[in-house]
Amino acid sequence: MPVRGAAQLSCRLGQKKRLLEAEEPGSDLHGAPTPSPTEPRLGRPASPGPQRSLYFSSPKSCSARLGSEFFDQPAVALARAFLGQVLVRRLDDGTELRGRIVETEAYVGPEDEAAHSRGGRQTPRNRGMFMKPGTLYVYVIYGMYFCMNVSSRGDGACVLLRALEPLGGLETMRQLRSALRKGTAGRALKDRELCSGPSKLCQALAIDKSFDQRDLATDTAVWMERSAPETSEPAVVAAARVGIGQAGEWAQKPLRFYVQGSPWVSVVDRAAEQSGPSASVCSHKAF
Repeated sequence: MPVRGAAQLSCRLGQKKRLLEAEEPGSDLHGAPTPSPTEPRLGRPASPGPQRSLYFSSPKSCSARLGSEFFDQPAVALARAFLGQVLVRRLDDGTELRGRIVETEAYVGPEDEAAHSRGGRQTPRNRGMFMKPGTLYVYVIYGMYFCMNVSSRGDGACVLLRALEPLGGLETMRQLRSALRKGTAGRALKDRELCSGPSKLCQALAIDKSFDQRDLATDTAVWMERSAPETSEPAVVAAARVGIGQAGEWAQKPLRFYVQGSPWVSVVDRAAEQSGPSASVCSHKAF
């Protein structure tokens, strides 16, 4: 075959190969990942085994991860925006634990009598509340349990993560919870018990004080991913926060948000549910 003809054939074969590669599943027109049948999906997993994050599965999958701009919202707006998003924890052995956020609490800053930043006080313990949006604020309660918060826009404002719907790595979560809980040895935890509370979800995801002041937008061990689009917006309940009875009038403000009807929520407030939807609760200025 003449050299020119061979070069033309090689060029055509190369073009065909590139076209075939472009048509393979795994990306849409904008380069965002489209899960193949073998990749994890954001619905309830078919099996409780560990799942790999879409974010770390390929260079093109970074759009699944929520960046700094997402966290740069006032606390109330961010608390509502977190509902439905997926929290991912990557263990040292590469296992990924995943859960959909179904319950949050907003702490709006120095004026909030229930916030650790009330009165504008800053200490080494609460420094994460004053760092850039998306910074973790992890603190200890009762000397042995941890709670995980995410800083929002505004000094001293943050969002407490209260409950998750477990999506992947359930057996590992169960083992982590069982190793730390007391008084119920021998009884296997039900799925709905794994992450139905702020300290429970920290146990299930192996979150401790070492995660304090980490950046959710860049950390390689814990991050958030955008949830799959819903066919309809879930009903969101706005209720009083839990365990802040000494906060005066702030104890009754509807700054806890949860997905109505979710079996994974830590505490259901029937009175708040009967009062109607919380769509009007969109800014802490109303309080």
